[in-house]
Amino acid sequence: MSAWNQSLAAAGIREPELRSDYDSQRHLVTRFRRSAYLAGRVLLPRPVLPHVVAATAVMHHGDNLLDTGPKAQREAAWADWEQRVRKALVTGLSGDPLIRTLLHTIAAYPRLRAVMEAYLATATAELEFDGFDTEADFQAYVDAYSLPAFLLVGALLGPEADDGRFRAACRTLMEGSQRLDFVNDLAEDLKEGRLGIPEDTLERFSVTWEDLAAGRETAGVRKLVEDQVETARTALQAAKRLPALAPAPNRALLGALIEIELLTADAALARGATLLRGSATPPLVGTVRLLLGARRRAREER
Repeated sequence: MSAWNQSLAAAGIREPELRSDYDSQRHLVTRFRRSAYLAGRVLLPRPVLPHVVAATAVMHHGDNLLDTGPKAQREAAWADWEQRVRKALVTGLSGDPLIRTLLHTIAAYPRLRAVMEAYLATATAELEFDGFDTEADFQAYVDAYSLPAFLLVGALLGPEADDGRFRAACRTLMEGSQRLDFVNDLAEDLKEGRLGIPEDTLERFSVTWEDLAAGRETAGVRKLVEDQVETARTALQAAKRLPALAPAPNRALLGALIEIELLTADAALARGATLLRGSATPPLVGTVRLLLGARRRAREER
């Protein structure tokens, strides 16, 4: 029996159609977030993995609907998806394999229902996003979209009853991760006519949208990239308190996710202004070494 099938069995997912539904989400997640899936497979307890995969697939699907195509198309696609999810949350039924896995995972983790409803209520912040005037606008976006989206997965990894500290640490992680994404994805975002670095930050470094769109690797652009990566790194370092707030079996994965983000920050910093030509990725060897070390430590702690 494969490791994935063992995880399905450990999670009590035995009905053939439901297993097929979860299989579909695993294939989706391994295509777009292979490193995250491998981290989960290596570090998560087997009964948790299928549910984290399902929640990750929901997060990715929503992001695609909100972020792909002309705005009118995105608005219609999101409205249809939201309506179908809300109906399924009420009836407990759906013809969509992704929604069926979501319903089953909510049955296993009832606290996810409120998290999903909160996400649906604010996710259109991504639909409306085309840039920020100020740092405060960026922070509002993290609160409205980045954090609720991450909590679809984070709620499965955190304590059953959160006194607010786990959510606050997740918020710190998302602030760092989202800022890093925006600076690392400069080239892609500029092609799509949007920018995740606030206008007031550009002004602070005497950088214009035109400079970035033209790929001008000026001293100002270099300093801008360094500032944004280092600011992201500061938040990611502060988020290292997050694993200790989670149940022991889930700490290794949360710690590894933060370390992978820090490896990405290192790679982005090394690329500097050349991020205008393409994103940086963490080194494969370093990532594998990190995951194996985390697995070894987790086994020793058990």
